[in-house]
Amino acid sequence: MTLSAVATRYAHALADVVTASGSPLRPADAIAQLRAFEATLRSSSALHNALVTPAVPAARKRAVIGRIGSVLELAPITRNFLYVLVDHRRINSLSEIIDSLELAVEERLGFGRAEVSSASELTKEQQTALLSQLERISGKRLRARYAVDGALIGGVVARIGSTVYDGTLRGRLETLRHLMRAEN
Repeated sequence: MTLSAVATRYAHALADVVTASGSPLRPADAIAQLRAFEATLRSSSALHNALVTPAVPAARKRAVIGRIGSVLELAPITRNFLYVLVDHRRINSLSEIIDSLELAVEERLGFGRAEVSSASELTKEQQTALLSQLERISGKRLRARYAVDGALIGGVVARIGSTVYDGTLRGRLETLRHLMRAEN
């Protein structure tokens, strides 16, 4: 099984728990708590090594997670999930699991994901207008992630699932070039 399949399996298991009716933990809170733990893990190479290395007993790793969980005020569900990851030696995949969890939760809440890259930082107004247009085109409710791509000359590229919407200057020039070739 590939790493991404493993990450998806763990993410879907947690998504089942946090999206169930009556769950004491909201999905957004679970994601935020896992991101906070991930940031703590990334901030200390010694901590990261202690939780990843097989030489440290699982009980000691659980104790470390428990202490960090107390400081970060992690919900019991989040702590237990981290314990499972440590017990199954998957803590090193936490970042990928969180990304998969975000996707799984968005799907269950009826949202699609739009990955948007632009040549420069978009204003809030531009983001809102673009998201509205993408929702209209795709026919889905979307949540967008925005990134700046210095390789772009101008415009934006949006990916929704496997569909790519290219509104970049390079993309428009490429289309024009193909049209001109077709006319000859």
